[in-house]
This record gives sequence, C-alpha cells and structure tokens, in this order.
Amino acid sequence: MEVASDLLDRQGPIYREDTAVFVSQSGETADTLLALEYALEKGALCVGVTNTVGSTLSRKTHCGIHINAGCEIGVASTKAYTSQIVVMAMIALAIGSDQLSTQARRESIIVGLSSLPSHVSEVLKLDAEMKELASSLIDSESLLVFGRGYNYATALEGALKVKEVALMHSEGMLAGEMKHGPLALVDENLPIIVIATRDSCFSKQKSVIQQLLSRKGRLIIMCSEGDISAVGPSASCRVIQVPEVADCLQPVINIIPLQLLAYHLTVLRGFDVDQPRNLAKSVTTQ
Repeated sequence: MEVASDLLDRQGPIYREDTAVFVSQSGETADTLLALEYALEKGALCVGVTNTVGSTLSRKTHCGIHINAGCEIGVASTKAYTSQIVVMAMIALAIGSDQLSTQARRESIIVGLSSLPSHVSEVLKLDAEMKELASSLIDSESLLVFGRGYNYATALEGALKVKEVALMHSEGMLAGEMKHGPLALVDENLPIIVIATRDSCFSKQKSVIQQLLSRKGRLIIMCSEGDISAVGPSASCRVIQVPEVADCLQPVINIIPLQLLAYHLTVLRGFDVDQPRNLAKSVTTQ
C-alpha cells in the first residue's frame, strides 16, 4: 500500500512484473494521476478503481473497475469510501479464486457481501443515538479514534470526516502505538473512540480499553452486538453496538456511525456539511 504523493517523492521501486492499482473517487486526483504516469513509464500493469466513468484515471489505466456508487455531491466522501472497500474485497476474492485452502473463507465473505445492504440499513438506525453523542461532544476541542487491523483504516477515515466537515481536531491512531506517546494525552476530558468489533485483534483491543479506563479515559466504545459485557466498559463509557459481519467487510459497517457522528457534529457546530472550508471535491493540484 502506497500514498501516491509519497511514492512519487521517494521515486519508489516499480517494475515491469508489477501490477499497480490506483484508487480515486473522481479519477482526476493529481497525485494519483502523476503516480499512474510514473508506473506506466516503468512498464507496470495499471488498474484503476474509480467512481467516475470517462475520467482520466479510467482512460489511462490498462483496465479497472467502476465502483458505481452514483454521483457524490458532498466534498467529504461517504458512499464512495464504503464502495471502494467492497470493490477491493471483490478484487482479492477474484485473485484468490483458485486457492482451495481459502475456499471456505472466500465463500463466507461472498455471503457477507450479499448481506451487507441489510446490515447497513440496520446500522443507519443509530442516527438518533449519534446525534445525541454529537451533542455531548460539541464543546470538545479534540477527538482520538483508536483502531487496529482492518479497522485502522476505519479510525483514520472516521477522524478525517470529523476533521473535514466538523472542523474539529481529530486523529485516527493505530491502537498498538497508544503506549508510545498518545497515552500521555488521556484524561477525563478527552473523548476517545475505540473500535473493538470482533476480529483477530479483539483481545488486544480489550486490553487497550482496560488501559484507558485505568487512566480515567472518556471512552466511546464501538463493539459488535451483544459484546458489551465482553469488552467490559465501566458505567461512564458510551457504547455503540454494530452488526457483526466478515472481518474484512466490518469497516463498511463500522464507518457509518462515525460518518453520522461527523454529520451531526457539523450541523450542531453550524458549518456546511457539503462544502467544508478550504476543500474541493477533486484535488487537481499537488
């Protein structure tokens, strides 16, 4: 995994035997297109993942996938982000389709994909709960979001949404790095969201929660339905329960409450949700 601008800055190694996948909602992101030109010069097979038919990315790549999320008007991406996760999971399923050792896991993920719409409808019912949570956070100056494994990306994206539209300082962090600095910030005033849904990192996230509670952290815990007792929160914790799906698809579900939280924070703080300050939908400059 590479950040396009950083790949160019480092002149990262790409060879003729490589396949490079470029992801851009608009298909016009300057850094991504420049990285594409770089990869094409090196002779790599270039694959595009975009939401915009006829975009520069879709025309210049050798092949690719349109995510078909529909036109996204607001600057801050929501449905394009979740659709990108689904598409990249499907790419992985296609590449690994001839491996017998992973057949059972592939089938469970495919079943999980077909059930995603109903689970998304279920998690959208948390809207009123997220509005109430937003009202309790409206005067906070900062927000930390801890994730791990698949949900490290969820932590980054959730924090980015709050930063983009609510204009509130927020940071997504790898939970395993908590002890290497961020723990010094923990007190009873700083709100911290910990994503602790069921996956291979669940036991480690429970440990993180205990460490934060021992330092009187102001916790908001996201867990799978029925897992409140397993994560062991104190009476002072807020808990967000979400449906459990296949671990690689869980970020699709987990990001939605954070998107709703960012939306309500923005409205309550009196800012424009669709057009955040200083930002544009398509980033066409370096």
